[in-house]
Amino acid sequence: MKLIKAFFFLTVVAVLGACSSKKDDLSGVQNIPGLGGDTWVPGSLDAWLYDTITVPYNIEVKYKWDQFEFDVTKTLVPPKEEVVIPAMQAIKKVWIDNYINAAGSLFFKKYSPKFFILSGSASWNDNGTITLGTAEGGRKVVMYLLNEFRTKQMDGYTLGDTANVKQIFHVIEHEFGHILHQTIMYPVEFKKICAGYYTGNWNNISDQTAHWDGFVTPYAMSSENEDFVEMIATMLIEGKGGFDKLVNSIPAGTSEDGVTQAQAMDRLRQKEAMVVSYFKSAYNIDFYSLQSNTRKSIDGLFY
Repeated sequence: MKLIKAFFFLTVVAVLGACSSKKDDLSGVQNIPGLGGDTWVPGSLDAWLYDTITVPYNIEVKYKWDQFEFDVTKTLVPPKEEVVIPAMQAIKKVWIDNYINAAGSLFFKKYSPKFFILSGSASWNDNGTITLGTAEGGRKVVMYLLNEFRTKQMDGYTLGDTANVKQIFHVIEHEFGHILHQTIMYPVEFKKICAGYYTGNWNNISDQTAHWDGFVTPYAMSSENEDFVEMIATMLIEGKGGFDKLVNSIPAGTSEDGVTQAQAMDRLRQKEAMVVSYFKSAYNIDFYSLQSNTRKSIDGLFY
């Protein structure tokens, strides 16, 4: 996919001799977004975000468009204002409330990112992959594809929207998993389970092939850290039943990389056990309880 890159040139031409007496019309310059012209009178949406997200959890949600919060080489669109409250209500229900129930409000306020930046569209990369979320130093999370967010409470919802919404939750759990392991590192033994099978070519690998080698997603094959947080996100979003179904779906035989069905299933079970143990030892969180409640919250949005 070709990305359209805009290059801005400022050309200054010095002309000796006679000059035109006509002055350039600079009216409207102050209205360039991000350069001082993007102020607005806070409305009911801003009040809701402040009262519901900022005050109780110290998280600022930025939905007004500011290109400089993103990669300026990407073509993106702002989120539709009508999706902001439903999306943040769902994020609060699925992510915030369940972590607070599992570990307490002090834990959540200490480790949660402090800024959510919302984009309406996905961010496409040169290799054809899509970036659906990023985190910066545990402080800021950028969420993409908000305009595809629809639950059963929203007009136009169909069951086909479930996958899009689950992917947004997956991104949040993934990025929060990074914050947790960057604070307290997971056991080094985790890196040994699939040593030698990580690859930069993950975007050309199918889900089934990744499972066959003992990974929950192709992206988990990109590095040990991504493997760990993809385990966290997948286990939470899919629930115990969904994760068990994934493990049990690995076909008999041997993968192209020489991994047998038994080895692949064992790898995933080892990783599962390490995630559960890590949450308990590092943060005193009962992962299976968090997993069960998270999945129930997700199901409540669709069924």
